[in-house]
Amino acid sequence: MENPQSTASIAGHPIHPMLVTIPIACFVGTLFTDIAYWRTAEMTWANFSAWLLTVGVIVAILAAIAGLTDFLGDRRIRAQPTAWLHMGGNLVVLVLSFFNMLVHTRDAWTSVVPTGLILSALVVIILIFTGWLGWALVYRHHVGVADEAT
Repeated sequence: MENPQSTASIAGHPIHPMLVTIPIACFVGTLFTDIAYWRTAEMTWANFSAWLLTVGVIVAILAAIAGLTDFLGDRRIRAQPTAWLHMGGNLVVLVLSFFNMLVHTRDAWTSVVPTGLILSALVVIILIFTGWLGWALVYRHHVGVADEAT
């Protein structure tokens, strides 16, 4: 029996896992730059956070479109409870990061302390959980894996 296939792919390479690395790096980076701003009050760190959030949200939307295409494209993916949790958790990450992006448009101190910092930490905690689920989809359920499951 064939593995569940990634519908959104380029030359057989799934797009979703290629894209998700960028928002993950941006959102984790935002937590670090928010902490740096909180500790130093150096405006550069708040600016870095705002840019990281903006890039992260834009690419996360693209990754979400690719992930949703995969999710809707193969009923075997939708049959996995792990896929539903992964999708739901990442949707929460996207919504929280969008609001965090809006929060970071305010004056630097009020954009980071405490709301921005709390949202950034919450997003990273959720990403750890959804990343684990994404790993399970690939390595346990063989979603988007080219060879057949044994």
